[in-house]
Amino acid sequence: MKHPAPRADRAQKTVFSDPLAEVLRPGQSVELLKELHILTRDGRLNQDSRRKLKQVYHLCHFIEPLLDEVLDRQGRLTLADHGAGKSYLGFILYDLYLKEREGAHIFGIETRDELVEKSRALAARLGFPRMSFLDVTVAESIGSAQLPPTVDIVTALHACNTATDDAIQFALAKKARHIVLVPCCQAEVAAVLRKNKNASFGKTPLSEIWRHPLHTREFGSHLTNVLRCLQLESHGYQVTVTELVGWEHSLKNELIVATHTGAAPRNAAERLRAILQKLNLQELEARFLKTPPE
Repeated sequence: MKHPAPRADRAQKTVFSDPLAEVLRPGQSVELLKELHILTRDGRLNQDSRRKLKQVYHLCHFIEPLLDEVLDRQGRLTLADHGAGKSYLGFILYDLYLKEREGAHIFGIETRDELVEKSRALAARLGFPRMSFLDVTVAESIGSAQLPPTVDIVTALHACNTATDDAIQFALAKKARHIVLVPCCQAEVAAVLRKNKNASFGKTPLSEIWRHPLHTREFGSHLTNVLRCLQLESHGYQVTVTELVGWEHSLKNELIVATHTGAAPRNAAERLRAILQKLNLQELEARFLKTPPE
């Protein structure tokens, strides 16, 4: 029996003779990926590293147009990455998009001095001169003389609890054009909900939403990001909320991208204040309604 000849127009699946060709971008530094332990010393990529790299690429997909917008508009760019850790994001953004663009500078902000020193050494070794690393907290960075008076893009990925709110205050103080946030654990709002639970029962039937401890934690986490979005809108930012990666990879995968347009909804601050009052959270007005320092 003769088998039919394959159709000429049938799409052929690409076969990579080099397994790294599937994941590396043109011109990407293999040495950098080895230093970040995404590749092994002999240049191999395991499944966990492949997943991590895929997540970083996915985030870069959201940030790349923001970089282009700022550089096309003014020819220079400053980016501050809060809670930088090992600076995976900063290094890969620099390597893929900014190393050939002389007007761009990345600042990594991290409190663990050993990670700051390692990042400084790695940037020097790779010849990435427009990367700086600061050993300060997010809150301290607002007044740090090591940072410029304005910053174009602010990122904060998995900055725990109120560090994300400090990053928002930093962005507002630095008049950032774009803000990219991936919030992590958020305990402050849930703690206040829990503390005021008995009083809230007599104030609003909505307290049933957080009556059970698990619901208190989950509702507090969700509510925190709702309040953050309203806060950003009240300062003239257009806000988009989406998921960064699939839920199978991380439960903390909410991505908030804000771009300053100057057109603040008239009632954003009023709605924010009304939510705090309705849910018996008035003591948090100083957190979400305060004016950033000049």
